[in-house]
Parts: sequence; structure tokens; C-alpha cells
Amino acid sequence: MSMDWTPGSWRTKPIEQVPAYPDPLALAETEKRLSTFPPLVFAGEARKLMRGLGEVAEGRAFLLQGGDCAESFAEHGADNIRDFFRAFLQMAVVLTFAASSPVVKVGRIAGQFAKPRSNPDETRDGQTLPSYRGDIINGIEFDEASRIPNPERQEMAYRQSAATLNLLRAFAQGGYANLENVHTWMLGFLADSPQAARYRQLADRISETMHFMRAIGINAESHPSLRETDFFTSHEALLLGYEEALTRVDSTSGDWYATSGHMIWIGDRTRQENNAHVEFCRGIRNPIGLKCGPSLEPDGLIRLIDKLNPDNIPGRLTLIARFGHEKVEAHLPKLIRAVQKEGRKVVWSCDPMHGNTITLNGYKTRPFDRILAEVQSFFDVHHAEGTHAGGIHVEMTGKDVTECTGGTRAVSAEDLSDRYHTHCDPRLNATQALELAFLVAELLKKDRESVPARKAVNF
Repeated sequence: MSMDWTPGSWRTKPIEQVPAYPDPLALAETEKRLSTFPPLVFAGEARKLMRGLGEVAEGRAFLLQGGDCAESFAEHGADNIRDFFRAFLQMAVVLTFAASSPVVKVGRIAGQFAKPRSNPDETRDGQTLPSYRGDIINGIEFDEASRIPNPERQEMAYRQSAATLNLLRAFAQGGYANLENVHTWMLGFLADSPQAARYRQLADRISETMHFMRAIGINAESHPSLRETDFFTSHEALLLGYEEALTRVDSTSGDWYATSGHMIWIGDRTRQENNAHVEFCRGIRNPIGLKCGPSLEPDGLIRLIDKLNPDNIPGRLTLIARFGHEKVEAHLPKLIRAVQKEGRKVVWSCDPMHGNTITLNGYKTRPFDRILAEVQSFFDVHHAEGTHAGGIHVEMTGKDVTECTGGTRAVSAEDLSDRYHTHCDPRLNATQALELAFLVAELLKKDRESVPARKAVNF
């Protein structure tokens, strides 16, 4: 960490996507209270995630990152958390088996409350109000009182994050994540899937492996790793006052860590190299993500890497590519080549959601075929460049929503109004998310089979 960095040094820099709080004194008092609250996550957990992401950067693991576009206060409940975790674990099992390597599991949860907006204001029926920026800032209801940024919402977000983390830790370590359970859930999905035959082969191979393991005495009782899993949290670090309040010195290392989540990322709208969000993130020791959109040029990316990972630590920096399905081949190769030329250690992850948003029948949606096309192009480019397609980053839910069109149980434009529940951007439903995992599994299997030849050529 640079000697000129402090948790509050970001306040001297230009900043984007900042809500205009009407009472600065109330905001300062809220941030002061938050600074006394217990950490939500711990430095040792963040370091463990860094080690896992280091394996991804070296091509020995895969990153699965996903969850809600924006968590809400109204929908906070045990059932929603359970359903998300269940769908997420099913995806992870499919990917682990296909890649024959560990999957690092990172949720967009327990902190994903703030959202950047294209416009600061929204107009309906002639009335203009501040845009909804996430429950940690203001309310989604379209009235003047709801849309005023309220600092007390930060404390509500903290308490919801703490409750969510408590339940996630119980699920991850208390037996709910038992591999037998996860596989049974997946078989239930296959029983109803229109493309069951396509996925059955992989599912059958998993079943055979588990039968063999039981036959030689490897089960959840004798091997706790089969009934437990590591699960980490992440969110976009948009509201920097909140992040600063929860930034603490680790007593064992003396380093600063953001204790609001294990991993935080910088969005495509706030990645200006001399601005506040980059300034804040360069000084904390958590793993950091950086969204990379079509406007990011190779020279600019290298300068950002210099600031965010000057020591070139594998696992420190995840580059999350979000171009849109038709723009991957025009933008991703030049970024990869610049990073390779400079010898930088990064994780390459694909966000196939944010560049593929369209409007149908008055609803924002994301066609499933475009999501798949972006993932396919992401893998194709990495294969051509001889680099590791390290992960996927998706907005998803465990519920049966109708927000993204397509999938094997096709959601049509006319279906969008049936169960369109998102507070911000359209999410994959549980079926679409698992279907995506099976399709990514096919890509990972092809990639794994081609690695020996590619390594031989490189050698």
C-alpha cells in the first residue's frame, strides 16, 4: 500500500455516481456510527479468497460469481437466500465436474445494494425525481419522499448484510451444501427440463463418481469437505462513505481491509484512473474486481492495473469483461494481448449480462441466446490467445422469475409481465442459471481437453 493512502483519501479525488444527500451532518453521523460496528467479514477470509483467485489466475481453477442485480429490503428473507444458494451450488457442482478443477464461489450478496445509473433523474408522467440508486440510498417507489437519499438506509443495509451472512455461513458449513443434496436437486431439474437428454450424460457421470466414492468409503460423514463448502461475498463498492466506515486494520498483518465483503469491484462507470473509486480500492488488501467495457483501451487498462495491483499478486485483480455479444471479438483480444505483453497476473471473467440489455414490451430484458453468445465468444477469444477463460459473472436468482427471455423453458416477450420482480436489472431465473452452467461446462470440458496441446505449443 502506498504511504500516501488512507481510507479517506478518496475524498480528495473527483467522484462519479454520488447521491446528493440533503443533510451532510446526518450522513457524517451515520458513517461515524457505522465505523464502530463489528466487521461483516474478516481479513483471513479475504486472504483465503485471494489464494483461490490466485489459482484461477494461474489456470488451475474457475470463478463462479453471481447473484442479485440489487438486493432489496422488502425481499429479504430466509427462503430467498436459500433458493439462491441452492441454485448457485448446483451451478458450481456442474462446473467443478466439467473442469476437473476447483470452482471459487463468490456471491453478489450481503452487500449488493447500490447501483450506478445512466441518468441522475427519472421522469414519469411529467414528474421528474431522482433516480432509484438502490435500497442503501433511496426507495424504489416513485414519490418525492422515497427518492430522497437517506443515510439511515446504510445502517439497514449493514444489518441485512449481517443477517444474510449469518445464514449463508450456516448453509455453507452446516450440512445444507452436502454434495449428495446438491446432486439430488440437479437431478430434479433434469427431470423437468426440455433438454434433459443433453445434460443427462454429465449428470450420469457425476452420479457414477459419487457411487464409486461411497463404495470406497468416501462420504460426507468421513470427509467433511463433502458436506461443507467455501462461499464468499462481493458487491460493487459504489457508496464509498459506507465502505470507508467499514474499512479496518487487520491486527495480524497491519493491512487495511474492507470488511463489508470479501471482494469488491469497481464498475464500468467509475473506473477513471485518477478518481475516487480507484483511489479507495488501491489501498485495501481485498481481492478487487474491475469491470471492463467497450470504452476501455489497452493503455488505460495497464495504467489501472499498475494502480490496483502494482505488486502483480495473482488473485488480487479480476478483470470482468462486459462488452455485449457482438463486441467481444473487437475489444477483448487487444486487452488480453496488452496484459500478456506486460506479464500481468489477472483473472479474466465474463459478465454476459450488462452488455446485452434490451427493451421489449416496456420491460428491460436480456435475451438468453445473447448471453450464451457472449460467453461462447469469451471462451473462443481466450482459446485463440492461449489464455485462461477464468470465470463468469452473472445476475441471477433462485426464483422462477420471468425477466430474461429465452432458455429451454422459453420465456417470451409476452411472458415478461408474469413474474418481473427485479428492483433494477433483469436476472436469470434458477432454470436459466443452471442451463447456463451446463453450457459453460461443455466449454470448460473442451478447454480442458485442449490444454495439453496448447501448453506444448507455448513451451
